[in-house]
Amino acid sequence: MTPIARLRAFATPLAPGLMLAATIAAAAAFLGAHYGAPVMLFALLLGMAFNFLHQDGPCRAGIEFAAKFILRLGVGLLGIRIALDDVAQIGLTGAGVLAGLIVLTIATGFIVAPLFRRQWRFALLTGGAVAICGASAALAIAAVIPRNDKTERNTLFTVIAVTALSTIAMVAYPLLFQALGFTEVQQGFLIGATIHDVAQVVGAGFSVSDAAGEMATITKLFRVAMLPVVLVAIVLLLRATGTGAGQGKIPLLPWFMVLFLALVVLGSAVDLPELLVLKLDTISRACLITAIAALGVKTSLKTLTAVGGGHLAIVVIETLALLALAMAALHWLNLL
Repeated sequence: MTPIARLRAFATPLAPGLMLAATIAAAAAFLGAHYGAPVMLFALLLGMAFNFLHQDGPCRAGIEFAAKFILRLGVGLLGIRIALDDVAQIGLTGAGVLAGLIVLTIATGFIVAPLFRRQWRFALLTGGAVAICGASAALAIAAVIPRNDKTERNTLFTVIAVTALSTIAMVAYPLLFQALGFTEVQQGFLIGATIHDVAQVVGAGFSVSDAAGEMATITKLFRVAMLPVVLVAIVLLLRATGTGAGQGKIPLLPWFMVLFLALVVLGSAVDLPELLVLKLDTISRACLITAIAALGVKTSLKTLTAVGGGHLAIVVIETLALLALAMAALHWLNLL
């Protein structure tokens, strides 16, 4: 069989599902651009409307491929956003504070989850999403933890919750920080340290001032850069405890994290053309939206609404804990 024939044999079963996911993603991007709402939220909701197409049929294989491979590719390409020189501007003290906030926020999830009778997977998924970079972190963590019958449902719920809370925070946090008397640079640090998704961080930061926006972006990039560190820590803990045994050996660094780190190193060592960086960033975003659309297709609205109020309570508590911890750290250390 020729290479072209092999490629055709591989791609043909995937085409219907991939086209469905890509079409939903394009529609979500259009709606997001015209109505100013989170694109991933649109992709989820539109995807769930097509759940009936995920049953045994021509779309199933492509949807599964988009929800796994395309998802991991999008997370890996996130590394193009980060240059070590930019992240280094946060300083050793700021880096220590942010690393501590990430650890404490994830720990909050593990403390709170049992109170609402939720398992450690949900605690880790939501804690990591809140602590690091919202929906992208949730998708990355879901890709390395042992799966069960609730993994996809919980991942989708986490994406919806952190996206909604990020949108609320984008409006509320600048007003709160200004009322509390923080300087513009301090407000930028707090915005970057506490809001979940990158887009909302940028929007909130630059709504205060250019200086606040730049500080918020740099702070947020440091949190994103911690994603592979957290994933490696998760994998090591899973290996040490034997969690997920029987599901195959968990690689220390999944291929998409190798891609992430390679792009960080490349972008830091070489002055890449701005157009190339922009294109790769756009591809990464398109992959993530397509994957979210596919996950939406795989999930029925009835299944998602059955999660109960405890799920939302955990994410809200983690979000408020991160906010309180960040303000306390900034006040105590009198940073910046």
